[in-house]
Amino acid sequence: MNQAILPDSHTDAIGFVAAGPTLENKDVPLKEDIRMLGRLLGDVLRKQEGKAVFDLVETIRQTAVRFRREDDWQAGEELSALLKNLTRDQTVSVVRAFSYFSHLANIAEDQHHVRRRRVHQIAGSKAQPTSVAYALERLKGAGVGREEAAAFLRDALISPVLTAHPTEVQRKSTLDAEHDIARLLAERDLPLTPKERARNTMLLQARIANLWQTRMLRYEKLTVANEIDNALSYYRTTFLRELPALYDDIEEELQVSTCGATYLQMGSWIGGDRDGNPNVNAGTMQHALARHATTIFDFYLDEVHTLGAELSTSTLLVPASTALDALAAKSPDTSPHRADEPYRRALIGIYTRLASTARELGATNPLRKEVGRADAYANAAEFYDELQILADSLETHHGAILIRPRLAGLLRASQIFGFHLASLDMRQSSDVHERVLAELFACAGVEGHYANLDEAAKVQLLLAEIAHPRLLYTSYADYSNETQSELGVLRTAREIRERYGARAIRNYIISHTETVSDLLEVLLLQKESGLMRPSHGACEVMVIPLFETIPDLQRAGEIMGDWMALPVVKELIAQQGSLQEVMLGYSDSNKDGGFLTSNWELYQAELKLVQVFADAGVKLRLFHGRGGTVGRGGGPSYDAILAQPPGTVNGQIRLTEQGEIISSKFSNPEIGRRNLELLVAATLEAGLMPHSEDPAQVARLASYEKVMAELSERAYRAYRNLVYETPGFTDYFFAATPIAEIAELNLGSRPASRKSTRRIEDLRAIPWGFSWGQCRLLLPGWYGFGAAVAGWLANGNREEGLALLQEMFKQWPFFATLLSNMDMVLAKTDLPIARRYAELVPDTTLRETIFKRIAAEYGETLRCLEQVTGNSERLAANPLLARSIQNRFAYLDPLNHLQVELIQRHRALSKDPEKVDARVHRGIHLSINGVAAGLRNSG
Repeated sequence: MNQAILPDSHTDAIGFVAAGPTLENKDVPLKEDIRMLGRLLGDVLRKQEGKAVFDLVETIRQTAVRFRREDDWQAGEELSALLKNLTRDQTVSVVRAFSYFSHLANIAEDQHHVRRRRVHQIAGSKAQPTSVAYALERLKGAGVGREEAAAFLRDALISPVLTAHPTEVQRKSTLDAEHDIARLLAERDLPLTPKERARNTMLLQARIANLWQTRMLRYEKLTVANEIDNALSYYRTTFLRELPALYDDIEEELQVSTCGATYLQMGSWIGGDRDGNPNVNAGTMQHALARHATTIFDFYLDEVHTLGAELSTSTLLVPASTALDALAAKSPDTSPHRADEPYRRALIGIYTRLASTARELGATNPLRKEVGRADAYANAAEFYDELQILADSLETHHGAILIRPRLAGLLRASQIFGFHLASLDMRQSSDVHERVLAELFACAGVEGHYANLDEAAKVQLLLAEIAHPRLLYTSYADYSNETQSELGVLRTAREIRERYGARAIRNYIISHTETVSDLLEVLLLQKESGLMRPSHGACEVMVIPLFETIPDLQRAGEIMGDWMALPVVKELIAQQGSLQEVMLGYSDSNKDGGFLTSNWELYQAELKLVQVFADAGVKLRLFHGRGGTVGRGGGPSYDAILAQPPGTVNGQIRLTEQGEIISSKFSNPEIGRRNLELLVAATLEAGLMPHSEDPAQVARLASYEKVMAELSERAYRAYRNLVYETPGFTDYFFAATPIAEIAELNLGSRPASRKSTRRIEDLRAIPWGFSWGQCRLLLPGWYGFGAAVAGWLANGNREEGLALLQEMFKQWPFFATLLSNMDMVLAKTDLPIARRYAELVPDTTLRETIFKRIAAEYGETLRCLEQVTGNSERLAANPLLARSIQNRFAYLDPLNHLQVELIQRHRALSKDPEKVDARVHRGIHLSINGVAAGLRNSG
C-alpha cells in the first residue's frame, strides 16, 4: 500500500505544505522535500499565471485548511463562496495547481520510502517485514529450511498481470516528466556541491514548469496501441532490470540455487482482453506481441552492445574455452584488431543474430547497424546457450568476477522474458462463445438451436464435437463478422505461439463462467482453430474459468469438480502438468453483493476449490482479479496473500495490477522491485508456513466461519436493498457521482458500460468504484458492515458476541485484513464532501431519502468497527498513513468542491448544446485527475 506523509503547517511560498502533528525526525527529509516541491510549484504558478492567481490559490488553500483542521463552518461557507465566484479560466488554474501538488507529494512520498529502506540496509537492521529475508526467518522458526524454500520456488509461478482499465488518469507525457522529477529528487540525497545543488533545483523547477505547460488530459480516446505502449514503459523503467536483480538477491538470501527456475514472470491482458472491448481483436494481439518483441530486443541489443565494450579480455593475457573460440570463429566480425578478443567477436556475432531475429519477429530495426549477416535464433533458449558459453569461459579462466556486473543479469533476463517479454492472456465473455458456436452448429447442419439446449444436452453435443475428427467451420459458408473475428483471434494465437514461443500466449479466460459448457465451448473453438488436437490429447492454451458474481462463486467448486471429472479434460490437465488455473473476480462480486459478502464468498469459494482439487489430484492455481480500491479487492498485496485460506497459496498465484496502481507500484524502480519482492515473500510464507491441525484451533476457526456466514447474509441483504431494491437509486447514483463525466473522459479504450443502458447491472465494476471514490463516499468498500454487525449482536448475547468478534479480529488473519482494509477506506471517506455531491441530485426527496440511509449506515459501520477493534481513531495501527490521509484532505477538499461546482455548471449548460463550454468540461476532467492522484488507490 502506498502511503503519503505530509509535513506540519508552515506557510512557505505557495503554502503547499500540510498541517498536522509534529513528525518524527526520520520523516524530516520528506517534509523538506514536499515543502521544496511546493515552493517550486508556487514559483511556477506565479510566473506562469500571475500573482493574482497565485494569491487566489493560496487563499483557497488556507481556507480549506481552516475548514478541515479546525472544523470551522464559517470557513466552509467562505470556501464555497470563493469557488462559486471563480471564472472559468481561474477554475482551471486552481484545479491544475492542487492536482499537481498531489502528484508532487506522491513523488516525494515514494522517494522517502526508498530513502528509509536504504537507511535500514546501511544500518544493517534486521530483515524488514514483507522482505524475502523476513519470510525465510519466519519459515526457519517454523522448521522450514532454505532448501525446502528453494525447491518450492523451482516449481512456483508468481505472476503480476498488467491490465488496461479506465482508471489510469495520467498521460505518458506526465509520467515521463514525473520520472525525471523523481530522479532529480533522489539526487538530492547524494553529497552535492553548492553549484550542483543549485543546478538540481533549477532542473526540478524546469521539469515542474514543463509539467505545468503540458496538458494533463487526452483530447482523443486512448487506443489499445496507446495502452500497450504505456504499459511497456514500465518494463523499460523497472521490470527489465529489477526482475533479474531481484532473482539474484533472492538466490543470495536462499544460499541455495533455484536451478534457473523462472518463478516470477510478468503477464498482460493489454491487447488480448476482448471482454466488452470491441477495439481488441486479432490485430491488437499481433501488435501487442510485436511491441513486446521490440521492447525486449531493444534491451537485449543494448545490453549485448555494452557488454561487448566491457569484455575486452585478450587471449594474449588470459586463455578462453574451446567453446568460446568456436563461437567467436562463427562471428561475422573479421577485424584483425579484435583477433585476440574472442568475447567481443562472439558478442558481435550474438548481436548480429539478435538483430536478424528481431526483424523476423516484427520488432523495429535496431538503432545500431550490425556487422555482416547471421542466422536468426530459432528460440530464446539458443540465445541463452550462447550467452552461457561466455559465462562458462569466464568462470573457468579467472573471469568469474566479470560475469556479475552485466552478463549474469542478461542471462537471467533471457530466461525470464524470452523473446515474448510477457505472456498475453486472451479473455472473452461466455455469451460470445455461445453465439459463435450456435452459428457454427447451424451452418454445419449439426444443431439449429444450440442456445436453447439445456446444460446436459449442450455438454453432450460439445463432447461429441470435440471428439469428432472433422471441423464445423467451412470456407464456403458466409459467417457473421463476430464469428469470423473470434475464430481469427484463436488462429492468430496459434501463429503467435509458433512465432514467439509457447509462453507468449498460454491462457484463455472465460468471463461470466456459469456452467461446464462455458468451458467446453472454448475447447471446441480451440479445436476449430488448431490449438487443440484431441487425437494427441493436447490443448496448447489453458482454458480458465472466471467466477465473478456471488452465485457464480458459490457454484465454482461444483463446476470445477464436474469439469475435471470429464475424461477428455482429465487427459488435457495431465498434459498441463496436473495443473488447472481458476480466476476469481473481486470487482463484480463486490458490485453484486457488497464488500463483506464479496470477501466472504471469495474465501468460501477458495476453500471449496481446494477440497475439490485435492479430491481430483490436481494442483490449483488461483488468479486473483484484484483492483485498486478495497471494494475491488485492493489493499496491501502482502497482507492479502497471507490472509488467503489454507492450501490456496501453493506456489501458484497470479494477480492483476490495474489502472493507476501500476504507476504507483512500478514507476519508481526501487519501489517496483520492493513490490515484486513482497509478492515472492508472501507466497513463500503463505505456501510453506505449517498450518495448525490442533482440534481446538480447528474448532475455533469453524466458529469464526459460522459467524462470518451470518454476518455476510445480513450485509448482503443491506447492500442489495440499497443498491438494487431502492426505487430511484440508479438515478441517485448517476446524479450524485461524476459517473457520466468519467464515461466521457479519454481514460482507456474500454467503454465504461457493457451495454448502452443506465442499469447498474450493466455498468462495469471499475467506473462504479471509481465514481464512489471521486465523491469521497467509497461506498463499495464498507456499506453493509454496520447493519450486519449491529443486527447480529442484537440477535444474540451482546457481550459474548462482541467478545467473539474481537477475538476474530485478533486471531484470524482473514477477518483482521478485512477490517484493516475497511478502516483505510473509512479514513478516506468524507461525509460532508459526499453531501455536496448529493446536492447534485435534482429530486430533493430522493436525495434526502438515500443520503440519510447512507449516512446512517456509515455511522453504524464506524461504531461497530470501533467496538470490534477497540480503536476510536481511524488507522490507529498505521499512524503514518492516518496522518497522510488527514493531511491530504485539505488539498483534496478544494478539488472536490470545485468538481461539484463544475458539474453543476456543465449539466446546466448541457441542456442546450450551443451553450456547452469546453473549459468547464475540461475543468471537471482535471479535477477527476487530481482527486485520483490524491487518493492513489481510487480505481
